[in-house]
Amino acid sequence: MTDKEKLKNLRNRSSVYDSMVKSPNRAMLRATGMTDKDFETPIVGVISTWAENTPCNIHLHDFGKLAKVGIKDAGAWPVQFGTITVADGIAMGTQGMRFSLTSRDIIADSIEAAMGGHNADAFVAIGGCDKNMPGSVIAMANMDIPAIFAYGGTIAPGSLDGKDIDLVSVFEGVGHWNHGDMTEEEVKALECNACPGPGGCGGMYTANTMATAIEVLGLSLPGSSSHPAESADKKADIEEAGRAVVKMLELGIKPSDILTREAFEDAITVTMALGGSTNSTLHLLAIAHAANVDLTLDDFNTFQEKVPHLADLKPSGQYVFQDLYEAGGVPAVMKYLLANGFLHGDRITCTGKTVAENLENFSDLAPGQKVIMPLDHPKRADGPLIILHGNLAPDGAVAKVSGVKVRRHVGPAKVFNSEEEAIEAVLNDDIVDGDVVVVRFVGPKGGPGMPEMLSLSSMIVGKGQGEKVALLTDGRFSGGTYGLVVGHIAPEAQDGGPIAYLQTGDIVTIDQDTKELHFDITEEELKHRQETTQLPPLYSRGVLGKYAHIVSSASKGAVTDFWKPEETGKK
Repeated sequence: MTDKEKLKNLRNRSSVYDSMVKSPNRAMLRATGMTDKDFETPIVGVISTWAENTPCNIHLHDFGKLAKVGIKDAGAWPVQFGTITVADGIAMGTQGMRFSLTSRDIIADSIEAAMGGHNADAFVAIGGCDKNMPGSVIAMANMDIPAIFAYGGTIAPGSLDGKDIDLVSVFEGVGHWNHGDMTEEEVKALECNACPGPGGCGGMYTANTMATAIEVLGLSLPGSSSHPAESADKKADIEEAGRAVVKMLELGIKPSDILTREAFEDAITVTMALGGSTNSTLHLLAIAHAANVDLTLDDFNTFQEKVPHLADLKPSGQYVFQDLYEAGGVPAVMKYLLANGFLHGDRITCTGKTVAENLENFSDLAPGQKVIMPLDHPKRADGPLIILHGNLAPDGAVAKVSGVKVRRHVGPAKVFNSEEEAIEAVLNDDIVDGDVVVVRFVGPKGGPGMPEMLSLSSMIVGKGQGEKVALLTDGRFSGGTYGLVVGHIAPEAQDGGPIAYLQTGDIVTIDQDTKELHFDITEEELKHRQETTQLPPLYSRGVLGKYAHIVSSASKGAVTDFWKPEETGKK
């Protein structure tokens, strides 16, 4: 069989345009540049989450062009599409943050609509920020056609006075300024030097966490997640993704072949070892849901108990993701974990090879590197992401305890129904050591959209209260958050979860050893509060209204497709 015949046989979906009846369809395609010979090759989509308002995505349109080069080299016809994105760092602390998690599902739906509506045979999705990456992978799982994710890469570290800084440095600077430790001019200097160019936020925050997880799952090229945005390696792997997705077509490999239970176990394992973002729980649960893989929130505790935290990466460590790249990158970490029995080496990946076969081509961790600690002397003996349960979180809550020395915190609640109210209290010095700050009615439905609390948490850290004040919410935290924080409390307040009935002065206990989150209240008093408290109505306008009415609990991944009554609290 000739190469031309092979390519023609790969047109599993675009062959729908072959018949005489589809002559009008072909007429429109000819206007885009297709010729007779192109109609005999697969149509491969290129999805770019390019946007001009954020360093994470500003370079992705050009990367889309590189992916098209790879696709053409492999003999297929590339078509680039755009989809929306929301930049968390810019939306943070504003009403715009309600659209962040919401955008994940909009992105997934828009990719599925574009690829489905245009009968693409395969696609490459290029993303660079927290929600457009899992959104792309959810679409891959739902479409189940050959697909590869390509990460736009991590940003270079900023520099000020000879020290590496990043976006979180600026958020914390606001807290230092409020505490009197920094002048406005010093915060301005941080602001002007933190983000030197394109790329996702530089620590082990959500963007780099999800890029890593997607590589471990097997849906992006080996080594690609740790290539910096402006490196030659990054440009090469974007172009190679185009060639590789056509190879996936030839091999007949689909996301359903890759997204197995073992793949998710490995993604959780590497996330624990690297100290990844709390958002990884939401996104991995949502991807598993789309892939019909049985994964629960409590599965994270199974791996938390046996996987040590090895990476000295920000936000709780010293180094940024570019330092990990220079130490050998994600493949070197995977090789180390595989050699010590932590990973499944026999899983198939987007290359057509197994995990173990892919890793044979990579070097071990660089001699003398200091980013990844040895297994016999880890940063922490177990994983830093802990799922808590108790009468305040019957369905679970997520705590990231990397770098947190406090094992148990007991203190009085100070309850707020919005982040803005809590920030005002912090700025007014109304929060004192020992307090448990609670922000509620900001869950998936209550937000709506489950906003992150990086502005608030960074102010608390900047004021020197990072381990003296606990922060609880049914909303989310940024991957850049650290300190004594617990998020994703479920059921959320809007659903009538116990957090809705918490009152200022109630004594709250957070215990990372017993994995417990509870408040002191009798059953009689809780019942009285439930009977006498009126919950606010669900938001009901526009995209946020739609989202609020169909989104599931955070404990289920905050998914919006194929929801069941028991997952949304509806009858």
